[in-house]
Amino acid sequence: MGRPMLNSMRPAYMFTICVMLIIGGAVFHPARAQEDEIVAGGRGKYQRYCASCHGPSGKGNGEMAALLVVKPADLTQLRKNNTGEFPFWHVYRTIDGRELVRGHGSREMPLWGFVFQVEEGANGSTAQEDLVRGRIWQLVYYLESIQEEK
Repeated sequence: MGRPMLNSMRPAYMFTICVMLIIGGAVFHPARAQEDEIVAGGRGKYQRYCASCHGPSGKGNGEMAALLVVKPADLTQLRKNNTGEFPFWHVYRTIDGRELVRGHGSREMPLWGFVFQVEEGANGSTAQEDLVRGRIWQLVYYLESIQEEK
């Protein structure tokens, strides 16, 4: 007697399971979890290396900002100030600082690429240089995540 009832409920039950799997897949997506880890790593690096000048939320109002000749950039407006597109590679090269970018003039900001090289004990090996690049990429992805629309 229980069997006919299960058979009649089977399509609704299967539909419910499918919906739950789809929703569950949308909620927990491995790629999103990895992206969140990268952004979280960048947030930590930002607080350690950047917040004293650019401020805890990236607005350019850090505790050291008043002592600088050139006011730190509001890092939450990079997308807005670049016709709605986040300038990923420009930000990367600015943070790295090891590549001379024409038109930038003198640099007030530390050359974090060199700082990260020293901290990683980089001696020119590819593996150590990859660690330096990874730290910079984390920072860039974090900065992309704090962009304001207005």
